[in-house]
Amino acid sequence: MTAHDDLLARHREVLPSWLALNHEHPIALVDGEGRHVTDAEGRRYLDFFGGILTTMVGHAVPEVVDAIRTQAGRMVHTSTLYLVEPMIALAEQIARLSTIPDAKVFFTTSGTEANEAALLVASTVRRSNQVLALRNSYHGRSFATMGMTGNRGWSPSSLSPFVVHYVQNGYRFRSPFGHLDDAGFTAAVVADLRDVLLTCTSGDVAAMVIEPIQGVGGFTVPPDGMWGAVQEVLREHGILYVSDEVQTGWGRTGDHFWGFQAHGVQPDLLTFAKGIGNGLPIAGVVGRGELMDSVTANSISTFGGGPLVAAGALATLQYVLDHDLQANAAQQGARIRAVLDPQADRFAGVGEVRGRGLMIGVELVDPVDGITPDPAAAAAVMEACLHAGLLVGKGGLFGNCLRVAPPLSVTAEEADEGATILAAAIESVLGA
Repeated sequence: MTAHDDLLARHREVLPSWLALNHEHPIALVDGEGRHVTDAEGRRYLDFFGGILTTMVGHAVPEVVDAIRTQAGRMVHTSTLYLVEPMIALAEQIARLSTIPDAKVFFTTSGTEANEAALLVASTVRRSNQVLALRNSYHGRSFATMGMTGNRGWSPSSLSPFVVHYVQNGYRFRSPFGHLDDAGFTAAVVADLRDVLLTCTSGDVAAMVIEPIQGVGGFTVPPDGMWGAVQEVLREHGILYVSDEVQTGWGRTGDHFWGFQAHGVQPDLLTFAKGIGNGLPIAGVVGRGELMDSVTANSISTFGGGPLVAAGALATLQYVLDHDLQANAAQQGARIRAVLDPQADRFAGVGEVRGRGLMIGVELVDPVDGITPDPAAAAAVMEACLHAGLLVGKGGLFGNCLRVAPPLSVTAEEADEGATILAAAIESVLGA
């Protein structure tokens, strides 16, 4: 029995069956440096998924490790019942970068909890339990966030503390409006929103929660400006706009620091997580001060924004800014796309290559009809990548979309190497 076989047997004995694992033979990652990781059996991989878009600046980055080590040697935990200087400093930075006027920040431990906090604020301000969400969306694994997740594979129950209505999204490849140009597609989505508001709601909707680019949904990218047109409708009704930036924040899209900035949007609330901690459990919600102050009951966050994670997040954010990783995301994303985009012309089984910056999706389909999802092909390409020393992710409603999202610090040489491995894996599966 190998090390991985032993770990898998132990995993299945004590962990629930619904805890998803990648790969036919799951692996354990035990060491990492830069954009490379090593598994429990000593094999090295180029990491193009970063712990689900979380290891944002790379593994074992000295500046981040030193900040964590120094803070751990002084104070690991106090709770928010005490003043926490690293948390305050981090909130000051995020409030400034958010572009939201008079912003305040509340820290949590995960994107799920951040979205829960945004729902708390929105429903308190609007005195409503009605929420709008997007079809094919993903917002977390808690009761309320699963209840507004528009992807059946990740939402096992119809029960929810909120009344949720779903609106058309920006997923053009499978949309009934996909044949329209950008302006026509945007108009169709806006018309659908108006129809949902008119026919399905009582009018006093609390908020609409939007991923600028759907992450788990397969890195689906709407036309620029579309969410701005949606916000115009929301403003007519006083509905708050919540931008779920858990996967799109911190410059990952390359063109902008936040995903909403491609759309002329000014969000009322913005949720963040993943990359800011570079693996540490930190997330949060930022919004206008009068909104964030609207919750009148006492509250604390036992672990959110604690000294250790805040110090690590501050170092991570400073690394992103000092090394202009947003620009690097744009440059290296373009290099990867230059290799992957032609695969859609070479192979009928590649339905679409899409994305922005270092969020790149490859949708695999039946080569005969060019539309039927092919999750088996996606799984086979993932396995081929693994055997060639590359880690990528998978998503989409049908599990047929490859997700390529390396750390923002990926080099040109690594971008070329990873893209070449992935292209070869596609050819080995679809060209057979």
